[in-house]
Amino acid sequence: MNALYDTWIMTKRSLRHTFRSMDTIITVVAMPIGIMLLFVYVFGGAISTGLGSVKYIDFAVPGVVIMTVVSGIAYAAFRLSLDVNNGFINRFRSMPVSPSSILGGQVLSSVISNMFSVLLVIIVALLIGFRTSAGLMALLTFVGILLLLATTLTWVAVFFGLLAKTAEGAGAFSYILLGMVFVSSAFIPTTNMGPALKAFANNQPFTPIIQTLRSLLINGTAGKDVWLAVTYCVVILVVSYFLALRTYKTKTA
Repeated sequence: MNALYDTWIMTKRSLRHTFRSMDTIITVVAMPIGIMLLFVYVFGGAISTGLGSVKYIDFAVPGVVIMTVVSGIAYAAFRLSLDVNNGFINRFRSMPVSPSSILGGQVLSSVISNMFSVLLVIIVALLIGFRTSAGLMALLTFVGILLLLATTLTWVAVFFGLLAKTAEGAGAFSYILLGMVFVSSAFIPTTNMGPALKAFANNQPFTPIIQTLRSLLINGTAGKDVWLAVTYCVVILVVSYFLALRTYKTKTA
């Protein structure tokens, strides 16, 4: 029970930092919304979704949601690196708090703030015409997979936040992830890509995750890629978790 209580205390600390600095959330939300508006109103009319009568906004929203999470975890890496470099982590370790709560609080606060950002993005999408035919179970599955992905990517962010020498460089890894989102099925079907890009897009983690989220929202079913999407998330989560713990022990030894 003490570990859970300590984790919640650390979570509230991180959330206070996030919500006191609203420019962080605005920045995290503004870029995905800007990309969504750009693709929907500038490029959307020229892009075939390959899904019959499905509107482009409905096709693009899952990719925009993933972009929101990727943007948000960069700040988790930045804040953790700042705590490490400023000596706050060592101070926490000298206090009577559960060791697991220090990283656990960072992860939980990141997941909560990312879900809040995703909610804002979906509200904007609804305002510009996004609609879903998903039922309650499909929506719950959508949220579940999104929470799994947010937790997975946050542990990746924790690893890079601990590894980085400066807070400014801690979130730089997110640009690689953003590049992977663009070279996936987020905004155009992979069938419209050249052979090399198509091969990469079809064999990287974000494509089956986006395909699964899209199928849930459009068709109300998880689709054929769901187990591959979950497997990618679980494997990356386990690897990044153990790498983060190993790096944390080395940094605080």
